[in-house]
Amino acid sequence: MLTVCPLCSNMLIISPVPANDPSVATHAGNNRFECRTCPYQMVIDKRYYERKYIKKKEVDDVIGGKGAWDNVDKTSVQCPDEKCRNDTAYWYQLQIRSADEPMTAFYKCTKCSKEWRE
Repeated sequence: MLTVCPLCSNMLIISPVPANDPSVATHAGNNRFECRTCPYQMVIDKRYYERKYIKKKEVDDVIGGKGAWDNVDKTSVQCPDEKCRNDTAYWYQLQIRSADEPMTAFYKCTKCSKEWRE
């Protein structure tokens, strides 16, 4: 759990409340959130937790994107799907490795829309 100081936005640390501090003498022996750069402190006198829901980011298509299959050529290649076995697919080539490696061919079946690469 990461908690930040509301005054200076630095990370708070957990430390014991000192017995010789008169401002929080009633809470001696408990723990507290303490800022290292400013005088902010928050005594933890009960169970403390925070629940934050993080919205997951939508995964973008890194290679190609939405318009990757617009204006591509057709070729005669068999679909790897056992149920389809169509012999026509859209295809394009893309250099995704170093220049001394061959280009990668991406295929998309015209019947079942299965995508694969070679």
